Amino acid sequence: MESKQKPRFLLSLLFISICLKSNLCSGADTITANQSLSGDHTIVSAGGKFELGFFKPGNSSNYYIGMWYYKTLVSLQTIVWVANREQPVSDRFSSELRISDGNLVLFNESKLPIWSTEVRSSSGSSVHVVLLDNGNLVLRAGSESSLPLWQSFDHPAHTWLPEARIGFNKVTNITQVLTSWKNVEDPAPGLYSLELDPNGTDAYFILWNRSRQYYTTGAWDSKNKIFSLVPEMRRNYIYNFNYSKNKNESYFTYSVYDQTVSRFIMDVSGQIKQLSWLPSQQWNFFWSQPRQQCQVYAYCGAFGSCNVNSLPFCTCVKGFEPKTEVDWNLTDNSGGCKRLTMLNVANSTTSSNGKEDRFSEMPSMSLPDNAVSTDAGSTAQCEIICLSNPSCTAYAYDSSECSIWIGDLLNLQQLTGDGNGKTLYLRLAASEFKDPKSKRGLIIGVVVCSAVGIAVLLGVVVVVVLRNRYRVIGKTVEGSLVAFEYRDLQEVTKNFSEKLGGGGFGSVFKGTMPDSSVIAVKKLESVSQGEKQFRTEVSTIGTIQHVNLVRLRGFCSEGAKRLLVYDYMPNGSLDAHLFSCPSDVLNWKTRYQIALGTARGLAYLHEKCRDCIIHCDIKPENILLDAELCPKVADFGLAKLVGREFSRVLTTMRGTRGYLAPEWISGIAVTAKADVYSYGMMLFEIVSGRRNSDPSEDGKVKFFPTWAAGVITSTEESDVLSLLDPKLGRIGDVEEVIRVLRVAFWCVQDEEIHRPSMGQVVQILEGVLDVNLPSVPRSLQVFGDSQHIVFFTESSSSQSSHTPSNNTSSTSSQAKSTTSSTTSKISE
Repeated sequence: MESKQKPRFLLSLLFISICLKSNLCSGADTITANQSLSGDHTIVSAGGKFELGFFKPGNSSNYYIGMWYYKTLVSLQTIVWVANREQPVSDRFSSELRISDGNLVLFNESKLPIWSTEVRSSSGSSVHVVLLDNGNLVLRAGSESSLPLWQSFDHPAHTWLPEARIGFNKVTNITQVLTSWKNVEDPAPGLYSLELDPNGTDAYFILWNRSRQYYTTGAWDSKNKIFSLVPEMRRNYIYNFNYSKNKNESYFTYSVYDQTVSRFIMDVSGQIKQLSWLPSQQWNFFWSQPRQQCQVYAYCGAFGSCNVNSLPFCTCVKGFEPKTEVDWNLTDNSGGCKRLTMLNVANSTTSSNGKEDRFSEMPSMSLPDNAVSTDAGSTAQCEIICLSNPSCTAYAYDSSECSIWIGDLLNLQQLTGDGNGKTLYLRLAASEFKDPKSKRGLIIGVVVCSAVGIAVLLGVVVVVVLRNRYRVIGKTVEGSLVAFEYRDLQEVTKNFSEKLGGGGFGSVFKGTMPDSSVIAVKKLESVSQGEKQFRTEVSTIGTIQHVNLVRLRGFCSEGAKRLLVYDYMPNGSLDAHLFSCPSDVLNWKTRYQIALGTARGLAYLHEKCRDCIIHCDIKPENILLDAELCPKVADFGLAKLVGREFSRVLTTMRGTRGYLAPEWISGIAVTAKADVYSYGMMLFEIVSGRRNSDPSEDGKVKFFPTWAAGVITSTEESDVLSLLDPKLGRIGDVEEVIRVLRVAFWCVQDEEIHRPSMGQVVQILEGVLDVNLPSVPRSLQVFGDSQHIVFFTESSSSQSSHTPSNNTSSTSSQAKSTTSSTTSKISE
């Protein structure tokens, strides 16, 4: 018996020896002089709050020593501190973190020290490092009660944890700085930093490149314990900020009530953000400053333009492209943009192709900094002054004042309808202008549909609904949604008393927030059916913004209750204006702008989002109109996300009868061209003012697109106005009506490959592209009224619509059969 137990005893001793040497013991929170950390080994704070070890950010191939919340506390790995931010290692198994000469040192795969605590201390065996439950990594010599030789709280990265200090040491003139990551896959110090004003104003500044201040919290109000320019703190019930100041230092610290897991970060977006972890296993977005992304200085880099009403926020101006495409894909726009065609510096009046440089007109811009003022009596003189200077890249002329810019343009911002925008003239090579006689297409423009003062509105919303939680959708922190409590939505809607409308999954009610802003609340009444729609809408529209997409402000998910909160659209949905008898009839100009705006919204969903979003239910009921009758695509309950590496998605859900593409009815996996078909069918209704399948005033025509096909292919262009909604009294732009009908016929082609993209539709409606009348689709070739049936073929589509085909009878039978089959396949 004794001989059998001896090997077990020796194995146990061996295991303990290995455990102590390599720090494999479960629950260890300390690294001593004879221990090290490498590979997948970690240390965990005594209370199971934080973990320290090697990590790899995103898809990067580099490894770093970092600290994150322990998985039992926060299930999503969230890095709060990084040691070797600028010196990564490539092999974590051959790299090692250990005590050396009284310091904590990281040795890379070549056994070279690349990071150290760099303190002067004895090299005795008593030196050790311990990870505390507050997230502080402490280097000590001797007992636990001794003062730390070094601590991570004094060297923050991008995260400010509760109990940590962010301040200024007056003796050493050293300030503790929160510095953003370079991007989501590179923790190296980025361009944005938060630090306490060393001049003693008791305010925090956010700086660009540690030099340019673009935000301040305002001075500290010690009585009310708030920053003067952070109104969100007025109803603070989660965080307790404290300010300390003496002859040696001044600093802020904060604590959290109710054991809430919270962090304060200097984000890669250039915004400071406060977040807390929710039991629902996601980070709750509490507040951020500056409120608007485009208020971050030079967020888009040189020659990058920021637009708060689009995603992504940054685009390169005309004649430029991202300097580093990989960085832009990681939302790191700091590198800015580079010219597609270089200017000829040797000869300031000609470009590399020998032609004179020209200027691209950029209206409604926030002018960049560092302008040089010169004397000029006109715009033409100002242009000549800029053109004669090889270093001049842009100019602006306003009220007899000429401003030119030398070198890179920073902090460009596209403004939208607030009246403060100026026109900037950007210098480009002559080859960038394809049509010297026309400036059409230089700037498509931004539709003036967004409300003025978005920043002010957002600030008010934060104040009045601070008790509600800002919830981040998805795995990354990009923007925020408000998570409302059900009782609050009951209150603002007066117990859901004012119903705006309803649909298959629930009803929509009007509500008024305490700040007097009006909202629309969709209450899902059948959770078993509506749960999928609820998640779909939150996961799609909750992550995107566009002037022609309805904005989802928040949601409620309590027990079986599911509600969605949107911006209120005072003019309701498009169908009410087209098919009812409204007091104010939409004129043709407004209808055309609605068609164009809807196309822009769909083009954004299909072509500009990270994943292609197929709406799957485009119809007038899902186009909402704001106070200026600007269209907003709404109701994303059936929407599908398609990765860019795929082109199709198979869905058993069905949209609305009369708008479904043929391939969808047949059960084939759909593409974005299914939305194009639905949009085309809706265009016909915008023109006619009635449902496509409803009878006309004479009671004869049953299907408007077929009637339109006959008119547009057989009559004079002026007679096209006979297709207009009778309520318009034949008042409309003939050219625009023809253009819309041509687009509609192109969109409803039977084969999806023959349909345009929504981007092409936008260009056509904007007048950038032209389109001839495409062939009439076979699905529209059967035209019926009470007297006869007419069949159109591609070869005879230009002939009179009253010339029947020889195979009229057989075609009629086929049409009836197809209609019967189609109806049986459509599920509402």
